[in-house]
Amino acid sequence: MKKILLINFFVLCLGFFVKAQDETADSIWSMHGRDEAADSTWKIHGENTFLINQSSFTNWAAGGVNALSGNILLNYDFNYKKEKWSWDNKVIAGFGLTRQEETGWRKNDDRIILNSLLGYQAAPKWLYTFFMNFNTQFTDGFNYDGDNPRQKISTAFAPAYLSFGPGFAYKESDNFRFNLSPAAPRFVFVLDDSLSNRGAFGVDPGKKTRFEFGASFDAYYRADIMENVGIENILRLYSNYLEDPQNVDVDYTLNVFMKVNRFISVNAGVQMIYDDNTELVKDDGREGPGLQLKQIFGAGFTYKF
Repeated sequence: MKKILLINFFVLCLGFFVKAQDETADSIWSMHGRDEAADSTWKIHGENTFLINQSSFTNWAAGGVNALSGNILLNYDFNYKKEKWSWDNKVIAGFGLTRQEETGWRKNDDRIILNSLLGYQAAPKWLYTFFMNFNTQFTDGFNYDGDNPRQKISTAFAPAYLSFGPGFAYKESDNFRFNLSPAAPRFVFVLDDSLSNRGAFGVDPGKKTRFEFGASFDAYYRADIMENVGIENILRLYSNYLEDPQNVDVDYTLNVFMKVNRFISVNAGVQMIYDDNTELVKDDGREGPGLQLKQIFGAGFTYKF
């Protein structure tokens, strides 16, 4: 619980000072940055990013390991507005590999995230909403440590998370919004036989799904903090009323974008996850829930539209 409080404090310090500016469009299929439309509009924008890191050592007295890594990240927004109705959609897909001489190729990023929020304006900047969130990954994930190296610990749709439900939201702009759903079902899918038989990700051994019912909170902030430097904050919280509601699941991502020129950028990302139903192998060999941490940093090519 202390870890959850620390993460929430960190998020509040980073996120709530952001005040994003409204961006509108002037046609049904319009690009980022045009004039406001009087009727219905689609705003579609996104980023395609390829990051690469490389290190090489030859007769280097201090030592070192040759390494190469590459990451592809697709981040798209599809937002619709008509009178009092709005429909915001975000699609994130990321995959990356890293190679070291001693270990060969290993995965360092693998995610598919779909977020959708349908809203009807109840008051200025407040909406009645219905949300949907889906998460999974592309390929197998392995544990390379311990007594059983290269043990499969995840794969596509194992796990996969689907949550949805009614609620209400505050939306200042496409770059600053949050949604609270006090009645949100969530399904956890583990469709791989070997993982479901082990009872991975909280499902009963041999079962392929787990049902939860609780409260969901989602927040999104994006802004430029200085010239050519932007940040993106994505926070998701979930409390399961049916089992240990005090153990809140936390998923927080901070992305930093540093623009060099129109096509070259330096990107950094940190993702922190705490899920009470995910068993981790800790340094002392014991299994249990814990804080998951992922960091990515690299320079590469970015195309925005």
